Amino acid sequence: MFTAGAESLLHQAREIQDEELQKFCSRIIKLLQKNDLGPDAVDSLQRLFLIVSATKYNRRLEKTCVDLLQTTLCLPACPEQLQVLCTAILREMSPSNSLTLSCDHTQNTRQLSLVASVLLAQGDRREEVRTVGQHVLKALESRQPEGPSVRHLLPILSKVVSLAPGTIREDQTNLLSKRLVDWLRYASIQQGLPHTGGFFSTPRARQPGPITEVDGAVATDFFTVLSTGQHFTEDQWLNVQAFSMLRAWLLHSGPEDTSAPDADDRSEMEGSTLSVLSATSTASRLLPPRERLREVAFEYCQRLIEQSNRRALRKGDSDLQKACLVEAILVLDVLCRQDPSFLYRTLSCLKALHGRLSGGLGCVRALLPLAQFFLDHGEAAAVDSEAIYQHLFTRVPSELFHSPMLAFEFIQFCRDNLHLFSGNLSVFKLNFPNLFKFLAWNSPPLTSEFVLLLPALVDASTALEMLHALLDLPCLTAALDLQLRSLLAPSERPLWDTSLRTPSCLEAFRDPRFQGLFQHLLRTKASGTTERLTLLHRLLQPMASCARVAQCAEAVPTLLQVFFSAVTQVADGVLTNQLALLLLERSDALYQVPLYEAHVHRVLSSQFLALCKLKPSLVVELAKDLLEFVGSVSGIHSRASMLTSVVWAIGEYLSVTCDRRCTVEQINKFFEALEALLFEVAQSRPSATLPKCPPQVITVLMTTLTKLASRSQDLIPRVSLLLSKMRTLAQSPATGSVHSEEDSEAICTRATELLNLLKMPSVAQFVLTPSVEVCEPRYHRDTNTALPLALRMVSRLVEKEASLLPG
Repeated sequence: MFTAGAESLLHQAREIQDEELQKFCSRIIKLLQKNDLGPDAVDSLQRLFLIVSATKYNRRLEKTCVDLLQTTLCLPACPEQLQVLCTAILREMSPSNSLTLSCDHTQNTRQLSLVASVLLAQGDRREEVRTVGQHVLKALESRQPEGPSVRHLLPILSKVVSLAPGTIREDQTNLLSKRLVDWLRYASIQQGLPHTGGFFSTPRARQPGPITEVDGAVATDFFTVLSTGQHFTEDQWLNVQAFSMLRAWLLHSGPEDTSAPDADDRSEMEGSTLSVLSATSTASRLLPPRERLREVAFEYCQRLIEQSNRRALRKGDSDLQKACLVEAILVLDVLCRQDPSFLYRTLSCLKALHGRLSGGLGCVRALLPLAQFFLDHGEAAAVDSEAIYQHLFTRVPSELFHSPMLAFEFIQFCRDNLHLFSGNLSVFKLNFPNLFKFLAWNSPPLTSEFVLLLPALVDASTALEMLHALLDLPCLTAALDLQLRSLLAPSERPLWDTSLRTPSCLEAFRDPRFQGLFQHLLRTKASGTTERLTLLHRLLQPMASCARVAQCAEAVPTLLQVFFSAVTQVADGVLTNQLALLLLERSDALYQVPLYEAHVHRVLSSQFLALCKLKPSLVVELAKDLLEFVGSVSGIHSRASMLTSVVWAIGEYLSVTCDRRCTVEQINKFFEALEALLFEVAQSRPSATLPKCPPQVITVLMTTLTKLASRSQDLIPRVSLLLSKMRTLAQSPATGSVHSEEDSEAICTRATELLNLLKMPSVAQFVLTPSVEVCEPRYHRDTNTALPLALRMVSRLVEKEASLLPG
């Protein structure tokens, strides 16, 4: 989030038009042409960078301005601040055809790193990546101990490795591996000299002290990124840079294709689990460069794990400990995959680390790479990893659902390891209520991740419970909000805290009478049972307008679509019936978030039709429940889309064609229920509390009644009378106050069409209840057998018979 001042500056930068920008560029051109590189140039370039970076689209600068920015960047006497600003602007302009920069004429490594960053932003249209990589490696090869620092070049080289690893030769790979070994293992353990000068500096300045650990103790081992001091030497900065690119370089260099001993033989030669080759030993120094680097990397990571156990004196150092611990575990994972002999030397250390981290949630982000390590290597090392990720799935989401970074990493971990969960997928699936807490709290950024993850969570045994959980997801967001706020004292809550305005929600959350409902909603595992949470919906209604709840509600329709796409792949007949019943039940039992009900009903209605299509006998088997559903007029206006789908499904699938168990008695019962419903909705008048009934409901009801009458022809007179009344009602002036002219015309037209069809019962049955053959696509594509052709023939026969009748 930006401050108000920053937002104002960004808004101004975005509002600048091209004409104003060209005038501003003209001013910068004059400054740079005069080599005026003072404060005015710095201020102008800062403003220009803000303008070009504030918008998503590229701003167009004059070619003269772009050329001068490149020239200024390459000037030997240009101040570093101006060089950095020129670089930032040129990067924002990339890719650009007007750039003429080259690494050939750079004066020093700092300038080379800036030019290289601009060229890499160009892409690789003219093999810029290869060119940059070779210049950087050449600088590394030619550097003398007293020469310029290469610290600025390592991030560029790391980028080159990720973009085009094939551009680095074997000899260059070995050279850099040797350099990384020196930087990682042999950095100075004395602090650097402070930058002194001026009147008060004396040659008798105090000598720098030793490097210390994060807890203040004097370091007794080699320097690492977790070593602390007041000032640092150049080789110590290189140590930090080398560690930052170590994992990427190990992945690039990979294991050598030489005749190395077998992994088991090597592990015997190298010793037991905790045996470590000394970096100063002769055997270690004789290893090839890449193997030597892996040994030093192993030692470095072991030292970081030891340092992470120290109590940091500053919060910044504590945060750095956690970040370095995560990276150390990831590097060890790479080492063990490249060389299995490291596995036996790593296991005991990481087991102890897991035992230490599992006791609390202070460094929970390190548990994910730890779990990844044991998932990758647990079988080879005979480690039971189930307890590890059992702890991960139960405690972490329920207590740290509010951490956005952890939520993303956790869901990414689940997605990346679906193939490794194959043996214990039940543990993964049973913990879906806990995973949903991440989704409920972080729904906008995590929705796309769950769209990909949800199909793997769907299981026939928990499908009903999962569907309830998805429909109650906004309610879960509100409950998590209360859970988080209930842990804070009133004085610690911010003024915008919703629970301060609605104390009844917090009181209900703490009320023992409702604890069972809240515990079910906040459960960590699938319970195998479902609860009606209507009471909870009412208790949490004051929080329905919260922004986080509304954002979560927006994600539910998409997730429901994904759920049904997956569940139909595993659902049998019984589960299909249960899902259909659940849709009917929950259509009037949703958390009342604005617009949520309408969006969810749209999905539920389409999915009910999909279930009926999947199992046409569903209507007959659930006849009693469907009769109860259509027999209730309450909530018809809010459930119009669901009611329309149910009525349409009754007309489509309540026939002997779909299920031989269908009887005339069932058809008559549905006819009577739908007839009563049609009269009810057609004669109801809208009011402030009762909106008008959508015309789609009326037209579908008329069509379904006609379909049922065509299957039980004793009902034709009744439905004909009913349709005549509906046509008259639609044409009456009184209806104009209820329906628009267009809606009334649609109702009248449908009634007329159905009446005309019923004049020929056999044709009505042919059209409204077609046989299986008629439903085939061929019947509609083939001009010789198409349904319109059949209807035209029947119409002509009827007309011919009518003309032969005596007048």
